[in-house]
Parts: sequence; structure tokens; C-alpha cells
Amino acid sequence: MAGFFGHSAPMTSKSYLWAEGTPIYRQLMELLLAGILDGTFKEGDMLPSVRQLASDYQVNPLTVAKAFQELAIEELAEKRRGIGFIVKAGVRQALQRRERTRFLREEWPQIKARMERLGIDPAELLKG
Repeated sequence: MAGFFGHSAPMTSKSYLWAEGTPIYRQLMELLLAGILDGTFKEGDMLPSVRQLASDYQVNPLTVAKAFQELAIEELAEKRRGIGFIVKAGVRQALQRRERTRFLREEWPQIKARMERLGIDPAELLKG
């Protein structure tokens, strides 16, 4: 995916707005996880370096390091000494299951309720 994490055109703080109320390291984690889910980062792939992400997003390298530390704690990435972090095997499927469960538990009920309030038939969505 061009433009993702500095591979072509880096995303900078000018093009990315951090959400208030959520630590930046958590938001960086979510961006990395989205890259794994959409196939930008495949199992065994190297993740961008701390320096690269810190530069691309104009954040403190310690913030990026915290994001990587959390990925390692959650066993989603593995640190290879002298090399960097890689995406662990089986992570994409595990993330899909986790995100699917979270979507159905947290997001879908709100979407469904809004559709009902607006009189939207789910079959209509499947048509178009």
C-alpha cells in the first residue's frame, strides 16, 4: 500500500490527526494492526523501524517503542535483536477473529439500532 508508514510517501502529523483521549502509542498500535489486517504487513514481514515511524508521524521515538513493546506483550510481533520487529505467524487470523468479535459485540448493536431508527432494511444494503 503506497504511502503507508513511509514506504512511498510518509504519513506525517500534517496528514494524520491523533484522537484525543486515547494515548498515541495505542493509536500507533491500531495503525500497525490495520496494516496487518489489510495485508500491508504479512506474517514474517519486518515492521517499520522506530525511527521511521517517529519521523513519519512526528512523534517521540519512545512513544513508538511503547507501541512495539505492547505488540510484543500481546504476542502480535516479535523483536529480533539487531533487526527489529516482525509480524508473528498466525497473527492475521487471530486479529480477524478478535476484531470480528469486537465488532459484533460493540459496534454492530449501535449500527443495527440506528438502522432501525432510520427505517433501513438490511436487505437494501446488500442490493447496493
